[in-house]
Amino acid sequence: MTIQEKITQGKTFLGIELGSTRIKACLIDDTFSPIAGGSHVWENRLENGYWTYSLEDIHSGVQSCYADLKRDVREKYGVTLETVGAMGISAMMHGYMAFDKNDSLLVPFRTWRNTTTEKAAEELTKLFGFNIPQRWSIAHLYQAVLNKEEHVPEIAHITTLAGYIHFLLTGRRVVGVGEASGMFPISGNNYDKNMLEKFGGIVPDIKISEILPGVLSAGENAGTLTEAGAKFLDPTGELKAGIPLCPPEGDAGTGMVATNAVLPKTGNISAGTSVFSMLVLEKPMDGVYPEIDVVTTPDGAPVAMVHCNNCCGELDAWVNIFEEFSKLSGTPVDKSELYEMLYKNALTGEPDCGGVAAYSFLSGEPVAGVAEGSPMYFRTPNGKMNLANLFRAELYSAFAALKMGMDILFEKEKVSAEQFTGHGGIFKVQGVAQQFLADGLNTPVSVMKTAGEGGAWGMALLAAYMICKDGKNLAEWLDGEVFADMEKSTAVPEESGVKGFAEYIKRYKEGLKFYKA
Repeated sequence: MTIQEKITQGKTFLGIELGSTRIKACLIDDTFSPIAGGSHVWENRLENGYWTYSLEDIHSGVQSCYADLKRDVREKYGVTLETVGAMGISAMMHGYMAFDKNDSLLVPFRTWRNTTTEKAAEELTKLFGFNIPQRWSIAHLYQAVLNKEEHVPEIAHITTLAGYIHFLLTGRRVVGVGEASGMFPISGNNYDKNMLEKFGGIVPDIKISEILPGVLSAGENAGTLTEAGAKFLDPTGELKAGIPLCPPEGDAGTGMVATNAVLPKTGNISAGTSVFSMLVLEKPMDGVYPEIDVVTTPDGAPVAMVHCNNCCGELDAWVNIFEEFSKLSGTPVDKSELYEMLYKNALTGEPDCGGVAAYSFLSGEPVAGVAEGSPMYFRTPNGKMNLANLFRAELYSAFAALKMGMDILFEKEKVSAEQFTGHGGIFKVQGVAQQFLADGLNTPVSVMKTAGEGGAWGMALLAAYMICKDGKNLAEWLDGEVFADMEKSTAVPEESGVKGFAEYIKRYKEGLKFYKA
C-alpha cells in the first residue's frame, strides 16, 4: 500500500503537542514512522503577574499547526488529509485552566512557568505528606482559594491545556493518568482518595473530585472527534468527524513514550532551554523531597521527576560569542560547525575541568537553592584556563543541578537505573554531552535516531497504541513494535570521567555559597 493510500484510507495516526515555544503535529503511518509534520511558533506573555497564552493564541495556534500539517501532506503526497486512524493531544504539563458551568474560562490560563503558588504548595505538601510542586494544578487552585480570588466560587471544572483541547475536540472532560499526575497525586491509576478527602477537609466548599477531569490509562478510548471538534481543528471543513482519540497526555509522558522509557529502572532526560529527568520506579519513594516530583507513566507506573529551569541557554550564549569572534576575524564559521568544533574539543579538557566552575542560571534554580538567575564563572588561580576546560565546564554545568537532584534518588532512596535515553538539542553533537551525562550519573545514556521527533511523535504513538495494542501492555508494544530495530548510540560511563565529574560537582557545590552571596 502506498503512503497516499494509507492517508486516504486512514491508516495513519496523528499526534499534536503544544510545547512552550512551538506547537507540533506529527503524522505517522502503520509502521509508526513519521510521514508528515506541521508546526506553529508561539510565545507566552507575562500579564497581570502571570505567564499565560490567550485563548486566541491557543485556538489560532492549534489551527495554524494543523493547516501546516495539511499543507505538508498535500505537497509531499498530492492528497488532502481528511481522516486518520486515531489521534491524540498533548501539551506542556501542569498549570491551571478553570471554567464555570457554561464552560467559560474564569481567569487566563496560568502556565507551569508561574511561581506564584509557594504558600499553597508548601501547605499541601505538609498536609499530604507528598511533594506538591508549585507548577501543579492543585497548587494553583489552592493558592486562588488562599488569595480569596473572586472566580473561585464559580469553578465547575479545572483542567490542563491538553485536557482543554481534548474537550474542544470530543466534548469529554478526561485526561491521561500521566497528565493527571501533574494535577493531583495519583494512587492506583486514579486520584489518591485519602488526599482528596484531606483537601475536602480544608476546602469544604469545593467538591474537588467533581471538578477534576476523569482519569484514563494509555490504550483506553477517550472519545471521538465531534462535528464541532473537526470544524474547530480544520475550519475548511475537510476533516471528517468520528476519529477516535486516545487520552490526552502531558509532555513528560510523551517524552517517555518517544524514548521507550516506561519500564522500571529506565528513564529519559529531555534537555533544551530547561532539563528534566524521568526515572520509572520499582516502588513508591519513602521520603518527601522538594527537588523531586512524583508523577506517572501514561499507563500509571510511578516516576521520579527532577525538573531544572536551566540547561542550554548560557551554553548557547558562549557559542554565539565565538560566532561573533569568527566574523570579526574575517573567517566566519557556520553555527552548526561551531557547536561541533567547540563540543568535540571539550572532550580533550581535564575530567574535572581544571579548576573551572560555571553556573548557567539564567533564571532561578530551586533544585540548587538559587532564587534568581545570574550566570557566573569561577576558576582557581592555579587552574588551567583553556577553551576545552571552559566548554567542558559549561556542558557539565548544563547538567549540574540535575545531578544534584538525581543524587538524592541514588544516595537517599537507593534507587538504581539501568539506562537513560537522552533527547533534545544538547545531544545533536554526537557523543559529547551524552558522554558527560553518562559520567555524571554513572549510568549508560543512549540517544536514538528519532530523538529529534519529540513529543508529537510520542503522542502519535499513544494514538496508534490504542488501535494496535493487540492485548499487549504499553512497554511490550513499544519494545516489540516500535523500537525493536531502532538505531541508537549508547555512551557508557568512563572511570576518569565519573571521578572528574564528581570532583567538579564537589567544587560546584562549594562555589554555590559564593554565587548566592
